[in-house]
Amino acid sequence: MSYVGPDFEPPRPRRSRRGPLTVAVAALVPGALLGWLVFEAVGGTGGGGEDDRPQASSTSSPAAAFPTEEAASPTEDGKEPSPTPTPANSSGPLAGKVVVIDPGHNPGNFQHTSEINRKVDIGTSLKECDTTGTATNAGYTEAKFTLDVAHRMRAILEAQGATVKLTQDADRPYGPCIDERARIGNDARADAVVSVHADGSGTGNRGFHVILPGSVDAGAADTRPIVAPSRDLGERIAGNFVRFTGSAPSNYVGDGTGLVTRKDLGGLNLSTVPKVFIECGNMRDSKDEALLTSGAWRQKAAQGISEGIVSFLRG
Repeated sequence: MSYVGPDFEPPRPRRSRRGPLTVAVAALVPGALLGWLVFEAVGGTGGGGEDDRPQASSTSSPAAAFPTEEAASPTEDGKEPSPTPTPANSSGPLAGKVVVIDPGHNPGNFQHTSEINRKVDIGTSLKECDTTGTATNAGYTEAKFTLDVAHRMRAILEAQGATVKLTQDADRPYGPCIDERARIGNDARADAVVSVHADGSGTGNRGFHVILPGSVDAGAADTRPIVAPSRDLGERIAGNFVRFTGSAPSNYVGDGTGLVTRKDLGGLNLSTVPKVFIECGNMRDSKDEALLTSGAWRQKAAQGISEGIVSFLRG
């Protein structure tokens, strides 16, 4: 998601910290950031050739490398293959757990500009219902990316017994609005909610970051009960995202930690259950674009996010 829109105001510019991470940062997500340092030290590359289809279960070990040039594998009509439904595993380790995946932006939003520009109450202020999201310079949209990753995550988590709900699956004309997205997770009494995005920042800005809810108590918003568990969820996702994808934390927000706390996001402010956002990379940077448009890399991203959720739910 671009930093322009209902759920993002431009943050203050931060110094790039792509160099060695500090001891404090390593303590925050130790396994993950250590894994990234090892990856950088050995200069791992390659690792292509993986099946581009969503997989039902994740690997037991992290990906040592990731492809930088592989594009998604389309079908003959130019469309990516639909994910294969995964049978529910009622005896899996996540049986009884509910996970809500929020794929950022509906592909139909651009056809409903008046509807998505409608203001909704996020507790601290009024914001637009939603945005169209961003896209790569070649036109691969954030909406398409988020749905693909969400489908892959659903396959992984359902194979482990979780009940998985999506806030939208391109099954409605537009939306849902940011307040309804939060309400879907709340009404499901979700054990964890993750909103999947990709950023639209400037060229040279690279890496992922996980957005955590800040402490808000205003109007309809009261995040105080979910701040601590959401941080736990976010740290575990950040750690596993590094471990599976080899991607570095953002070099433009988060001071190298891969974690950013926000108080102005309706999707977080109105949540009553643990919830985080993840920006998987920057669609406007050519190097990140090569990853985000790779089906093999998106599978690793889905695995990393899912393993973070699994770690959080299993404690």
